Amino acid sequence: MRFRIRYSKQGLMKFIGHLDMMRYFQKTLRQAGIEVTFTEGMSPHMSMSYAFPLGVGMTSDSEYVDVDLDIPLASRELIRRLNLAAAEGVHFLDARVIEPGKANKGMNLVQRADYTLYFREGHEWEKGWKADFAAWLNQDSIMVLKKSKKTEREVNIRPLIFAFDPEPGMRCVRGICDDEGEEGIDPTASDYDAPPDLFLGLSAGSENNIRPELVMEAYAASAGREYSPYSFQINRDEVYTKSGDRFIPLIELGKTL
Repeated sequence: MRFRIRYSKQGLMKFIGHLDMMRYFQKTLRQAGIEVTFTEGMSPHMSMSYAFPLGVGMTSDSEYVDVDLDIPLASRELIRRLNLAAAEGVHFLDARVIEPGKANKGMNLVQRADYTLYFREGHEWEKGWKADFAAWLNQDSIMVLKKSKKTEREVNIRPLIFAFDPEPGMRCVRGICDDEGEEGIDPTASDYDAPPDLFLGLSAGSENNIRPELVMEAYAASAGREYSPYSFQINRDEVYTKSGDRFIPLIELGKTL
């Protein structure tokens, strides 16, 4: 039975890269006593896949991993066991059963990701930049040079910016077991104790992925503002697929067991 598991990644865990997170998650599953399905062949490994790997240095409220279990557990019990085995900075939030198959893999479904951005101390822009940013977005075309490992090309990123809010509120991340008072459960699961400086909803996935750093760098260049890769601490709030004209969080494609 295949489960989609949602978890947050905060604190010092933001410095752990994707491959090390995969190894960490495998170790956590073993420590939690969860019977995971292994692949067949000469080099068997746990049957699992990640939806949308997170960049090093980012925090997140909604990371997704799909895992096949030989012996299924109730969603709450699965999350409870994982949280008891989890390291500080990782908090498991939800687990739901999904249909197996390539079309349902998280990595094939991602079409949007939401982010909140916080200025790092000493990198704040002067008051008035938010109105300027909104005016900058009020245009049909924002051309930027998008670089990959092999190519460079100009892209109009304006259609890929789905939403923004210059005055986002406080966040509180809670999971399905957080009100039960279980040992090892952190009911807030967030590093941040102040409202973020900006919210962005951006196109994501294999076809039209756009990073929040690219958006902020493009704006800073057009406005003549100082910018560095360390100007903002970035948190990923949620990851979505699309159904009709609606964006749906990946976890909502599954059913609670």
